[in-house]
Amino acid sequence: MGRSAMPHRSDRGRIYSQFANKEYMMTHMVLKPQDIVVVLKLSEFEGRRPPFAKIAEELYMSASEVHAAVRRAQVSHLLHGPDLGERPNYKALEEFLIHGLKYVYPVEHGGMTRGLPTSYAADPLRRLIQAGDDPLPVWPDPKGPVRGAAFQPLYHSVPQAARRDSYLYELLALIDAVRDGRARERNLAEKELLIRLHSRNHGLREHGKSQS
Repeated sequence: MGRSAMPHRSDRGRIYSQFANKEYMMTHMVLKPQDIVVVLKLSEFEGRRPPFAKIAEELYMSASEVHAAVRRAQVSHLLHGPDLGERPNYKALEEFLIHGLKYVYPVEHGGMTRGLPTSYAADPLRRLIQAGDDPLPVWPDPKGPVRGAAFQPLYHSVPQAARRDSYLYELLALIDAVRDGRARERNLAEKELLIRLHSRNHGLREHGKSQS
């Protein structure tokens, strides 16, 4: 048998470059918790998204963090590309939030602290579920209105962003119930989450106008 032909040097360079790019994507494009916060924020806007600096301001992140989150979310198929206005891919987003989020980002609990209520202790679930005697789950926040059991948010700036945006607050509280609630809480949270993501009023915030 003849010897196998060795790739030409230029071909070897191209193959190495493709491998290096793939390795870079695998290393640097893994979805991070803050990416979910960014995707949920982007779902509020109709048409062209606002500048990264504006999103960053409202989420208490840096513009570079938001830009990186958008890129990772696109690679993960949670966001469409620029040709579709970088809008959320709702089918993929709903599937991930309901069936995957709790496994990828399990909840970290802590001791008693002052904070902002989340999960069943926050709207809209607090209107549907009567809290028992257990301490309420809260995102640790020195400016929070109540004391409760620490429930670490997806990203450290979530409490500040939630105080600024009541709609985002509801979405984040609902996915916390999906991640860590009892069966009834999870079922109600899934229902309320889908109602909001399917709502005709969802995604109707126009760039340049404040949220009502």
